Amino acid sequence: MVIGQFMAVLDVQIVASSLSQIQAGVGASSDEISWVQTIYLLAEVVMIPLTAYFSKMWGTRPFFMAAVATFIVASILTGLSTTFEMMIVTRALQGLAGGAMIPQVFASAMTVFPPERRVTANVVVGLIVTLAPTVGPTIGGHLTEALGWRWLFYINVIPGLLSLFLVSRYVNFDKGDPSLSKGIDWIGLALMAVFLLSMQYVLEEGAGDGWLKEGKILWLSVLALLAGVAFAWRQLTYRQPIVSLAPFTDRNFALGTVMNFVSGMSLYSGTFVLPLYLAQVRGFSPAQVGTTMLVSGLTMFLAAPIAGRLIRTMDLRIGLVVGFSLVGIGLGQGLHVGADWGFNEFLVLQVCRGLGAMIGMIAASQMSISTLPLSMMKDGSGLLNLIRNVGGAVGLAMVTTILAHQSAVHLGELSASLNSSSLEAQGMMTQLSGMMQASGALDPDGGMRKLMGMMLRRQALVMAFADVFMFLTAGCAVAVGLALLARPAPAVPVQPPGGGGH
Repeated sequence: MVIGQFMAVLDVQIVASSLSQIQAGVGASSDEISWVQTIYLLAEVVMIPLTAYFSKMWGTRPFFMAAVATFIVASILTGLSTTFEMMIVTRALQGLAGGAMIPQVFASAMTVFPPERRVTANVVVGLIVTLAPTVGPTIGGHLTEALGWRWLFYINVIPGLLSLFLVSRYVNFDKGDPSLSKGIDWIGLALMAVFLLSMQYVLEEGAGDGWLKEGKILWLSVLALLAGVAFAWRQLTYRQPIVSLAPFTDRNFALGTVMNFVSGMSLYSGTFVLPLYLAQVRGFSPAQVGTTMLVSGLTMFLAAPIAGRLIRTMDLRIGLVVGFSLVGIGLGQGLHVGADWGFNEFLVLQVCRGLGAMIGMIAASQMSISTLPLSMMKDGSGLLNLIRNVGGAVGLAMVTTILAHQSAVHLGELSASLNSSSLEAQGMMTQLSGMMQASGALDPDGGMRKLMGMMLRRQALVMAFADVFMFLTAGCAVAVGLALLARPAPAVPVQPPGGGGH
């Protein structure tokens, strides 16, 4: 099941460093190509909270196998896409299948294993959730350069078939309840779909459209608010809710969702910001971006057993404080980001962020379910994964907005500082004009002004990236404060001699 989960989470970010190649391959415009990621997330977000209900109704094995089979077929069709419209349809199908796989793994890990082994199982699941989106750009960049962008999707076939075979043979620990097919809350399902789709669209597209200044974004925001309130009321009053909100009555689960929201913001935003900086400021190729980002993935992989041991032996609140403090320290390095930063300069940032994200994510997941009854585990898993994805979407939206706004602000400030009375500005302009004349430019003054404009825009963008790192660091500081509000979790039982088990 973890193999399937890894594919589903990986496919969110595997296209991140290869969007320009995909754009050329399917003939998409620059405005359309972002939908290759957006539509996947939209479909995934809608399916995740429904997974608990469907797995209860059909049973874990048949439902998971159906999701894996659908994901394999959708991946092949996405790789074969020749038009943008075909890719959007197949990516949506991929997202639905991926959203059906992700929560089931965590729910199974927390119910199938005995208490003394659940932390270890949580470490494995946490490793996948944090590692997959981080190594996505790395795998995607190298794969695109070696075999072409279509292999970003064909690569899912072999692991998908392996997951399908293993699940069919070994996953047999629950039975479905066919009676749940009677009385499905179709109204609640429709309200949830409208709420999540509207919210996700606003978060994905709002920054580019000026948020509430644009009519469509404004009305979709109102629609998301009304549908969200109606959905919550429906789930609290209907006899057979499509999504149970009962886990929120547990204090640790409620706080845990906030921590997972923040960890989603940190994880997805950090994975988004670094490749964006390397591509826009440094002009790195997809392979160079992938190589630089490899540090985060390698750190998380090596940190997984350390994080598991720490979480098993310490108060979960300490794990949350340590984890998010490390992430904050790492991201805080970006406050001093310069226009020439590359692999070496981002090394400490990625190591601290990778180690902290591993500890914080596992501690947040463990805290969320530490006092939750087993009967609520499937519902809780779906809600946690949904909150984490929404946190990622909110983080990306805020990062995009900060970059756009602060770039304009810093550009204005830099332009204003270069007035004619500034001796430094005059000297720089004279030097640039001399360079243009020496190169034989037909219009030295025009070339000088163009070059100066490029330099100012680049510097303004670098300063805006520093502001983004400040925002993400502040978010981690808030998470550290919230961690102290949780109740102490029950001690994890020590595994008995001989391995315990069932």
